[in-house]
Amino acid sequence: MTLNYRGCFVGLLWVLLAGNRSAAQPAPAPAPVVTPLAWSQRLAFSEMARRGDSLAWQANGKAKWDYTAGLFTLALLQLNAVAPDARYLPFVEQAIGSFVNSNGVIQTYKPEEYQLDAINPGKTLLALWQTATNADSPRLFNACGKLLAQFDRQPRTFDGGFWHKQRYTNQMWLDGIYMGLPFYAAMGHYSKSPAAVYADAAKQIRLIDAHTYDAQTGLNFHAWDAAKVQPWANPVTGCSSNFWGRAEGWYAMALVDVLDFLPTNHPARTEIIATLQKTARGIVRWQDAPSGLWWQVLDQGPRPGNYLEATASAMFVYALAKGVNHGYLPRELVPAITHGYAGIVQQFVQPDGAERWSLTHCCAVAGLGGAPANGKYRSGTFDYYISEPVVENDLKGVGPFILAGLELNRLR
Repeated sequence: MTLNYRGCFVGLLWVLLAGNRSAAQPAPAPAPVVTPLAWSQRLAFSEMARRGDSLAWQANGKAKWDYTAGLFTLALLQLNAVAPDARYLPFVEQAIGSFVNSNGVIQTYKPEEYQLDAINPGKTLLALWQTATNADSPRLFNACGKLLAQFDRQPRTFDGGFWHKQRYTNQMWLDGIYMGLPFYAAMGHYSKSPAAVYADAAKQIRLIDAHTYDAQTGLNFHAWDAAKVQPWANPVTGCSSNFWGRAEGWYAMALVDVLDFLPTNHPARTEIIATLQKTARGIVRWQDAPSGLWWQVLDQGPRPGNYLEATASAMFVYALAKGVNHGYLPRELVPAITHGYAGIVQQFVQPDGAERWSLTHCCAVAGLGGAPANGKYRSGTFDYYISEPVVENDLKGVGPFILAGLELNRLR
């Protein structure tokens, strides 16, 4: 694939090339420019076609209440708000709404596991409820209430931080800040104690920043073990040992998204914006200059085995662009943002059959501890992070890519 076929920023390319042509050589007609909004639409329609009804709940089916489906469907709803299409909402209602029965019970959701991951699809539920008919409204809002109730009993560290899951005792993960806090803050308005919810959400950000931020690199370690007993944890700090790209991506997205729901006069906004600014500086510092992309292990560059990774790159572009669009981050970041977006389109977006597109170079999964999978303990080492499978069209990448295109569209 060539740059002009992709059509990203192709007009500038042709202007630069025209200066090297003689008057006797007419310049070819430039390829049509494909806007970031159009790229979001292309990936959305491609992924909807690939997934079909596989995300929907069916009795005896394989689909589960899943954070990745929540991320993808929320991106579809935000895309629909900018460029409406009759296909988006039915897909979202089937993929997420099908899990909620008439009493607001969420199929396959297990509150006793206290997984923050399970909270993430609640943002799509809340968005569906806000546009639902009167007849369907109670079902969806009751389901949102059940997710909100999980926070009342969520296990906490000694200083009040949410455990990532019941089975991940005394552990805060960057991932969990994204999975739980935007929904928690969004539901603050509908809770019995809004002020307490907003304060608690802000506290979680304050704690994860205090425990995982590394001033030397400007990045955050993937997780923190308050008990300092996990094999992956530093026995002095409790932190894991590396800076995984997608973990930092989850965190960056959480910061800009929480600010959507925290009241504009809330005293914690200034603190969270400052944390976002600090995080953004670290992200831009480790951007790969030639490609505009980011590495799987952020600070290790082209170390053998390391690779430029799509999901983290899309998350960073989204978070940085949204931060600029809302005035949280300086416009001096725009070149880094556009360079990153162009790199994703140029290197990771590939044709996938007739009128379909794929997002390549996605890390399939990574975590810490837990039961060894396929004989592999999730140790948090460099060798561990580069050993996980690399796949195409992971929703953890497609969703942020769609959102990044929407923010680039506003930035333009």
